[in-house]
Amino acid sequence: MRRPSKRTPTFELRAPGLRPARRRAAEHSAACTSSLASRKDQGRIVQHPIIRFERGAAVRFFFEGKPVIGYTGETIAAALVANGIRVFRHTEKMNRPRGFFCAVGKCSSCLMVVDGRPNTMVCMEPVRPDIRVERQVGRGRLL
Repeated sequence: MRRPSKRTPTFELRAPGLRPARRRAAEHSAACTSSLASRKDQGRIVQHPIIRFERGAAVRFFFEGKPVIGYTGETIAAALVANGIRVFRHTEKMNRPRGFFCAVGKCSSCLMVVDGRPNTMVCMEPVRPDIRVERQVGRGRLL
């Protein structure tokens, strides 16, 4: 049997100097958010190496009675996620939360009530001034 030479590296189970996973994740998160232009842009991609974003004018709309800021050209779902709102609706039977999933209108996770109209796919609906957006419970009910 061949003996390992002195050049063969030996690996320890725990490499010295390796940071815990939580610290690495926190540092990664801080590095990602440090490139944001300002606090109002937190949650939005403002710089990308390939895609150029042309932001429209700021638009105020209401989510469950509270004013929220979005930008023309972005969807309601993108504006909600950028403002820290992650749960869009709850399922009818199990009351499970649903949020942003496919972002192309192929699932039912982003169904919300927009201006009193239930079952609106907010991932496809553009932001408009003074619209009223509410979470949907179950299948949604017409008013």
